Amino acid sequence: MMGMERLGRRSSIPLKFVLIANLLRAFASKVNLPKNAINQGILVPRSNPNNVLQVVRQMSEHRTMHIKPSRWSWNRFKDFIHFYTMLGAIPAALVITYVNLFVGPARLAEIPEGYVPEAHEYFPHPITRWLAKYVHKSYQQEYELMCHHIYEVEYEQKLRQAEHRIKQKMAEKQDTQAYYYQPVTSRYQRSIRDNIKTDIEMSGSS
Repeated sequence: MMGMERLGRRSSIPLKFVLIANLLRAFASKVNLPKNAINQGILVPRSNPNNVLQVVRQMSEHRTMHIKPSRWSWNRFKDFIHFYTMLGAIPAALVITYVNLFVGPARLAEIPEGYVPEAHEYFPHPITRWLAKYVHKSYQQEYELMCHHIYEVEYEQKLRQAEHRIKQKMAEKQDTQAYYYQPVTSRYQRSIRDNIKTDIEMSGSS
């Protein structure tokens, strides 16, 4: 009767609970909890006088600090990457997406009579137009800057040629004070002469 009651009790347990219990037993047998705790430093193996390895739990006041290289530079680099990504890349992506979705490229149209379009108005995309208007120089500005540079270089060449001719003429005639004759003043010579004369008069010697 007792055996029959035990069989009845075992048969009353649902099959899914039995399967779950078997899975938990198999998982617990595969996972070695004391070994993982030893690797993490929570449990420390200690040998007793009987030379039997015994696992002792190490509490917070006895926990050791693992010495490892500093990761400060790597963490700082990641912080900068995240900061500049949030500061620059994400707002730029949002602006570009908004412009492409809600503004779109421009379309060709006839120029009204009497209106002269500017250089940036020939670009179709709004962002390109903004860059051409406020950041980059137009073709006309680049051309005028190049012309001014050519004028400055040519003017310097003419000055050097004129200076060379002037030096050549002065070397031939030698009739000018510049370059070949340094003018001197006699103020200091007169002062020295007056001082010598005063010394002679005070000393009484000729």
